[in-house]
Amino acid sequence: MVSDEGEGAAAAAREVLDEVGPRLRRLRTERGVTLSSLAAATGISKSTLSRLESGQRRPSLELLLPISQAHQVPLDELVGAPEVGDPRVRMKPVRAHGGTVVPLTRQPGSIQAYKMIIPAERDTPDPRTHEGYEWFYVLAGRLRLVLADHDLVLGPGEAAEFDTRLPHWFGTTGEGPVEILSLFGRQGERMHVRAQPKKRGDG
Repeated sequence: MVSDEGEGAAAAAREVLDEVGPRLRRLRTERGVTLSSLAAATGISKSTLSRLESGQRRPSLELLLPISQAHQVPLDELVGAPEVGDPRVRMKPVRAHGGTVVPLTRQPGSIQAYKMIIPAERDTPDPRTHEGYEWFYVLAGRLRLVLADHDLVLGPGEAAEFDTRLPHWFGTTGEGPVEILSLFGRQGERMHVRAQPKKRGDG
């Protein structure tokens, strides 16, 4: 038997998801952006964007991240209005596509940072493409990354970076949840390492 509290939480989640489409359409029209231009900027088809705005397509991280980058607004503003308070100490977790995303950068910019927690159930590859460049660092668990013809497994402390115009999917190996840090940038933006540790034996 589902408790009243559980039913209330589920209803609240459905209500939040139902508001995403109208919010996306309102944001796009207020900025005078057409579906065609947004499709070109994100790599998401015009029909998919239209279905997302009308509520016929459920929002997912793969769709919301490039839209967030194209509009230069934080991800949590696409999913729901931010809570009142100091954004430096109160970052609002976002539930999307079965996982949890915590935005770590509040201000719009060329590169956005997120902490993601991916549930163990997310283990069926469904590669997608969109504009952008992404960098992952695995904090805990084992991340499965399908990138074009490659099928990789990354453990804690390992990282990967790739052009998101390549067909890609990331999830778990089915052994447990995964925690990662993700940096997502516009097309052409890469992560620049300014200093590297010396190799052993270097004087």
